[in-house]
Amino acid sequence: MVILLTGASGFIGSRLAEALLASGHQVVCATRKHGTDKRLRYVEADFTRDLQAEDWLPRLAGIDAVVNAVGIIRERGAQTFELIHERAPCALFSACARSGVQLVLQVSALGADEQARSRYHLSKKRADDFLAALPVHSVIVQPSLVFGPGGTSARLFTTLASLPLLGLPGGGGQRIQPVHIDDVIAAIMVLLSHPPPSGTRVALVGPEAMRFRDFLAELRMSMGLKPALVLPVPMPLFRGAARIAQSLPGSILDTETLDMLARGNTASPDAITRLLGHPPRDAGSFVPAAARDTTRLAAQLAWLLPLLRLSIAIVWIVTGIVSFGLYPVAESYALLARVGITGWLAPVMLYGAALLDLVFGIATLVLKRRRWLWLGQVAVILFYTAVISWRLPEFWRHPYGPLLKNLPMLAAIWLLLELEER
Repeated sequence: MVILLTGASGFIGSRLAEALLASGHQVVCATRKHGTDKRLRYVEADFTRDLQAEDWLPRLAGIDAVVNAVGIIRERGAQTFELIHERAPCALFSACARSGVQLVLQVSALGADEQARSRYHLSKKRADDFLAALPVHSVIVQPSLVFGPGGTSARLFTTLASLPLLGLPGGGGQRIQPVHIDDVIAAIMVLLSHPPPSGTRVALVGPEAMRFRDFLAELRMSMGLKPALVLPVPMPLFRGAARIAQSLPGSILDTETLDMLARGNTASPDAITRLLGHPPRDAGSFVPAAARDTTRLAAQLAWLLPLLRLSIAIVWIVTGIVSFGLYPVAESYALLARVGITGWLAPVMLYGAALLDLVFGIATLVLKRRRWLWLGQVAVILFYTAVISWRLPEFWRHPYGPLLKNLPMLAAIWLLLELEER
């Protein structure tokens, strides 16, 4: 078949594109920017603007089936649930009904049902209902929490599982039923080749429901880590943390995702078991033995590197504040005099260095690309160390080790320079 695929650059869509190609289908990707994979064809499309059936009709010429795998977990700018999950897909579905497309498969979400309360689930449900009522053969798949290498949820949950102390909302008793990406793709491929009656909704879930805390424990065990201590966090307190987190760039935790977790996310595994011909894989096998060490290292670095960066920022900021007057200014001038800085140059150097420390600290927290910042910090520390070693060598023998502590500081900054994304 010739299949139009939306969301081909996403977690599910990218893997589905590979599976479709491997099965001999021709894949046309509807994307905002043309890709470079020569095995695929591309048509330009934008779910924030293409909101009428007429926008989609020209793109459906020669198309046998459409798979809509576009989705967002959080709204950003023009990418809203209403546009991305509802209005643009409904326009696409209407065009499919008018153009003679044989099959439309909608990748929805488990929880997009009559009990839906979140804007995420409600927007998905409205598109699902609209599609099911159209005169076109349709199938609606509703995956649970999808886990797999490279997935946002996989990174989040392996990171959480690797923490030595798990602060979980309500103790982590929420019921979930995670499913592996490979099982999701295999089930979709069967549905495309042998579609059920039009309008069928298919839950794609793992073999059994489990508590959130048990899921994290399974992941932790798979990564070769010992059991962690679970700290129950009252839901109101966790909700307050979610409100703060939703204002942070890159965070996928907000009050809406917390509400979806609290509601639970489970269904019968019978449908996916029939499609696969065997039960879907359980959470204990999500992290294969061959990937155990690399997964554990990536998960631990995901929270250790930010913690290290925060620690370094605090050192710079506190040093700057102390230099502005918390430490006796007269004693600061006396130290500067011992290295040959006196007169009008002394306050310039004292307060200039303090300001530089504050800038370094704040930049460490707010900059997204920090390579040159790390190099600048290394240069300044080496300069301070060299000058003090020359003029105040006794600080190497000081019982509090003020110069010796520059060594782990330099090592920590260099570690961030090497490991952070550039």
